[in-house]
Amino acid sequence: MSAAAEQAGRRVEEVLARLDGPADADARAAAEEIVRALMEFYGGGLARVVELLGRPGARPPADPLEPLLGDELVASLLTLHGLHPEDAPTRIARALATLPQPVENAGFDPAGGVLTLRQSSGSGCGCSGDPESVRRAAADALACFAPEVTGVEVEPPGPREPALLQIGTRPPLAGSGGRSPATAP
Repeated sequence: MSAAAEQAGRRVEEVLARLDGPADADARAAAEEIVRALMEFYGGGLARVVELLGRPGARPPADPLEPLLGDELVASLLTLHGLHPEDAPTRIARALATLPQPVENAGFDPAGGVLTLRQSSGSGCGCSGDPESVRRAAADALACFAPEVTGVEVEPPGPREPALLQIGTRPPLAGSGGRSPATAP
């Protein structure tokens, strides 16, 4: 165990010992509950790391960190502790790639923490969501991958290109004497 981990364990014990007493029973119970919740959270993260790295028969990726960096829980823990190897723009792009609706990064203000998104005009299929659902989905994804983004604004998509209407010839209808419906008498 590292010296830092041992020191952290001693600090937890010291704080809990300071809370030991009849007048502090509620505070001690709350502190113990926080410690349990944090242990569950970090235990879940460690279990996820073991699962991602220990998949039997899985072909190792070119970048051994890739499975960890793409996982919301592990990525959030790495970011929380300043251990994530990717910079903020890369993590923002990673988060946006997880969204069901295509969006474009229209700019990030690191000083204010606000990310501006532009809804992609898409392919004319009407697949883009309403701005509020896009904003919520982006905020949820960014909370895991890029917590420095504290606000999300969504610009509406620009004007769409009209859908291309393809007109082709079709075989004559049966019983029309070989004429198409447009030329039939």
